[in-house]
Amino acid sequence: MTEKKNNAGVRIDKWLWAARFFKTRSLAKQAIEGGKIHYNSQRIKTSKLVEIGAELTVRAGWDEKTIVVIGLSDQRRNATLAAELFDETAASIALREQRSLERKIANLAMPDHAARPNKKQRRQIHRFKNKSELDK
Repeated sequence: MTEKKNNAGVRIDKWLWAARFFKTRSLAKQAIEGGKIHYNSQRIKTSKLVEIGAELTVRAGWDEKTIVVIGLSDQRRNATLAAELFDETAASIALREQRSLERKIANLAMPDHAARPNKKQRRQIHRFKNKSELDK
């Protein structure tokens, strides 16, 4: 993996792409401009240079990860090498797991309205509606 030896840093959009948070640099750029990436608790621009030890907050979908940069690279490599570029905080992992569990519980509590009534149930609905209309 090509690592930057100098302290100049790597552009944040390139680093996010190399660390495999986004499939393309343009998606990384859109996330940065949309305020989904925070660098040391600050909103940033795509030209911001990443430095080792910086804390990033990356929001993607339902999840929000807080990571610490431990390596720099401007080239996209395989997933095992990309995982060596950052370290997720323990608090972030615990919070993500808790929120995931809460979403699962909420989904179980929601009734399933997606199923359409079958032919027998439709007949019963029509009979019920017609009966209530005759009562008026």
